[in-house]
Amino acid sequence: MTLSPAAHAEKRVALVVGNNDYRYVPKLQKAVNDARTMGDTLKQLGFSVMVAENLNRQQFSQTLLAFDNAVEPGDTAFFFYAGHGFEIAGQNFLLPTDVPAATEGQEELVRDASILADRVIERLQNKKARTSILVFDACRNNPFERSGTRAVAGAGGLAPMTQLPEGVFSVFSAGPRQTALDRLSNDDANPNSVFTRTFAKELTQPGVNLVQVAQRTRRVVSELAETVRHKQIPVYFDQMVDDVFLNGAKAPVAADKPAEPQQKLAALPPVSAPRIPPANETLNAPIAMFSRHNGGWTVTFSIADPTLGISWRMGDAGDYRETGFMDVLDPRTRKRMPNPSIQLPADAPAGTIQVRYVDAGGEMQGPFPIRFEPEAALVRDQRKILDMTATSWLSFREFNGLLVYYTHLMSYRCAIREVRIGIDTAVPDKVLNMPSCDMKDPIAIPSNATPYLKLPPSTQFISVELTYRDGSVSEIKSFRR
Repeated sequence: MTLSPAAHAEKRVALVVGNNDYRYVPKLQKAVNDARTMGDTLKQLGFSVMVAENLNRQQFSQTLLAFDNAVEPGDTAFFFYAGHGFEIAGQNFLLPTDVPAATEGQEELVRDASILADRVIERLQNKKARTSILVFDACRNNPFERSGTRAVAGAGGLAPMTQLPEGVFSVFSAGPRQTALDRLSNDDANPNSVFTRTFAKELTQPGVNLVQVAQRTRRVVSELAETVRHKQIPVYFDQMVDDVFLNGAKAPVAADKPAEPQQKLAALPPVSAPRIPPANETLNAPIAMFSRHNGGWTVTFSIADPTLGISWRMGDAGDYRETGFMDVLDPRTRKRMPNPSIQLPADAPAGTIQVRYVDAGGEMQGPFPIRFEPEAALVRDQRKILDMTATSWLSFREFNGLLVYYTHLMSYRCAIREVRIGIDTAVPDKVLNMPSCDMKDPIAIPSNATPYLKLPPSTQFISVELTYRDGSVSEIKSFRR
């Protein structure tokens, strides 16, 4: 095991493990090379890298303990594993080199002799790593299959990790129940697996965030696998707090130069980040929630203090308008509660809403500026709706055959960059066609759009993954008939 110092001040630590020399199950050819390649790649990206090869169970545990000791609160931690992996009852196990050759009914033997992948995540969470990246090139054939015996119940592929804690990003070299290719043919002299050779290259591309790295890797690997008529579609699961760039963020675009369109981007450009109030801004400043509907905008103010009245105006000039009152008593003031909402027309331009209020003592507070950006507000509102209504993304119908409707996704398409679905597979591998966003009437579905797909009658379920306008990716949702 070797340790190299980080090249940058940012604290990044990594553990890469490659297991080839299995004693009781089939050996592998390229796992150690994959670990070495990933180690070199991560060193280039400023990680302090621990490289471990051919670990038995005890060595694996000791290496994980050393990794624990290297991780501190706030760190970016990267764990890469190449070797045999095995799924039992929905849990993923990383197999040390001394894992026994188990047979039918000996699942517990495999569990006890292996490393639970979820436990690696839990350990990094306990160390309070800010971002944890886990990459598994372990989706190979069932290592326990042998002629003349029944294999232990499980699968060579790994189960999807859909319930990740916040701040975790995981990548699998192949989708659930798929197997990963070590090579494309007997003449393939590349020392690395198809996944690792691609992933390592994409990691070093400048100005590309981790989601884009995973998406590019998925596309390239699946295309390479198709050349030998094999299905291998890498899959990733994203619960990151930050937009992570491992080789530098993309340079900002000059103000006088229009941004170039991104591949497969929705009609609208990327939205700006939510406003962060200055440190000296009063804690009692109102905040606003913007909601778009067919008639225009509803803006709802939230004010911490008890209020006797609310008034507002658009911009820095003009008279203030009262919001009026509701037929509800405020128990804090024992008076009618001010209406917290105002209406803006559908074509309202970007601007600043000045809000002021009368506190319980009769003193006027404010005005407080609240910035209104229609595009950003629309995207945030629709993203929130999509997150809250995930069970309604798709619906099946029987009408002259089996149909699946995605009307709901079309209605809130302004928050979506791309929709992928998988038919009878947990890996979304097809892109749904969506009409472009219309800021004038964003919820309406164009008359020439077809909000459904015809499906084979035998279809049992569909998986769905959304890539949002900010580049973040939803959990993969499954919808059954």
